[in-house]
Amino acid sequence: VQLQASGGGLLQAGGSLRLSCAASGGTFSIYSMGWFRQAPGREREFVAAIGRFGSNTEYADSVKGRFTISRDNAKNTVYLQMNSLKPEDTAVYYCAARTGRITTLETDFGSWGQGTQVTVSS
Repeated sequence: VQLQASGGGLLQAGGSLRLSCAASGGTFSIYSMGWFRQAPGREREFVAAIGRFGSNTEYADSVKGRFTISRDNAKNTVYLQMNSLKPEDTAVYYCAARTGRITTLETDFGSWGQGTQVTVSS
């Protein structure tokens, strides 16, 4: 499966942004999906994940209550709604896919998108 992330941008703290990740080349509903991010000088970290049909979700503690992951299997797209953004959310955000059950482990994901930059100013 090929993944194309979009929706990043520059905004002020407290603002909202929605990232999208469009999938192609596979049957989308067989994939659990995840969002990860990598800030400058830091390792890539888990943000959120969603199961194949959207009933199961997982979040990093740092984004719980602010970010929401969702998916539309009819549109082959997964979303990350980000609210109450903070400067520490600044990073390149990547979407990822894996066949099978939901997971938070980066190494479990076999397909990755190219990343979209999110910059939050204070």
